[in-house]
Amino acid sequence: MMSALRYNLERWDRLVYYVNDGKLQPDNNCIERSIRPIAVGRKNFLFAGSHKGAERLAMMYSLMGTCSMNNINPTEWLTDVITRINNYPMNKLHELLPNNWKSSFHETKITEAN
Repeated sequence: MMSALRYNLERWDRLVYYVNDGKLQPDNNCIERSIRPIAVGRKNFLFAGSHKGAERLAMMYSLMGTCSMNNINPTEWLTDVITRINNYPMNKLHELLPNNWKSSFHETKITEAN
């Protein structure tokens, strides 16, 4: 008990730093929730079948995470990319990545509507 108190007292200034700035939070739950898929993915990589399978699975997790960060529906993105990728110019494949896709997808929809 005393060792825990001593530990906290030695770090008291840093432990209560958040009370001086209203923008700081006393916990890191937001970060913990955001990295949860990575921890779950790490367990899934064990059952990927091979090293190559684990690399592919990690790549898909990365792409789905990029979709999430860009507010893109992963199913909509993947469906669109799979239907277009065979006829898409190789030097423009970067346009199909989730962070670039949203604007090109909407341009395509606008063109189809006209």
